[in-house]
Amino acid sequence: MMQPNQRGGHRVAQQQQSNPLAIRTKKNQLDKNQYAKMALAQVWKREWWRALIPLAIFLIPAAINFSWWWVVGAVVVTLLYVLIRSAQVMGVTQMEQGNVLFERVSYEIDQRQILLKRNDREGMALQWDMIDKVTQKNEAYFFYLKGPTADQLPKGWKGWVAKTFNVPIFLHLPFRIFNSANDLKLMDSLLRRKNFIQA
Repeated sequence: MMQPNQRGGHRVAQQQQSNPLAIRTKKNQLDKNQYAKMALAQVWKREWWRALIPLAIFLIPAAINFSWWWVVGAVVVTLLYVLIRSAQVMGVTQMEQGNVLFERVSYEIDQRQILLKRNDREGMALQWDMIDKVTQKNEAYFFYLKGPTADQLPKGWKGWVAKTFNVPIFLHLPFRIFNSANDLKLMDSLLRRKNFIQA
């Protein structure tokens, strides 16, 4: 699975050139457990029906020749699928490449890029073309990074698995980190110009 620093984002170690028109935020740090809960909620909202597939497959023999063993087997296999998929999602918080998502950073956002700044000298730059979509929910913006392209995925069934069971990678920007209501309006305006939210 590709992580933010593998999707084209690059770390910036030199003095940042500040854009006077950029939207600047206060520092914020996303807790790993909070990220895992949000990612799990998104995955299971989208994929709940996949957990029914092993259940249905293992219940077919029980419908033909009923046995409690088939029912128990169907439930166990379904629970195993749910646990493995959930562990995969939570694994993002344990991977070294994903640590940038959980550092205490401020954001500097302009027409060109989104800077995640640890301090005045260190940070990471994300270009807008690396963002797949932006949503607003629970008083926050969610910036979803694009997944790997077909060329970056392994060939054959491994590529299919990686594409089908991907994990959402996102930046979480709560409204409270913006310095003023005017900054929020500027953010909305910028996202409309970039066609991430509707006018």
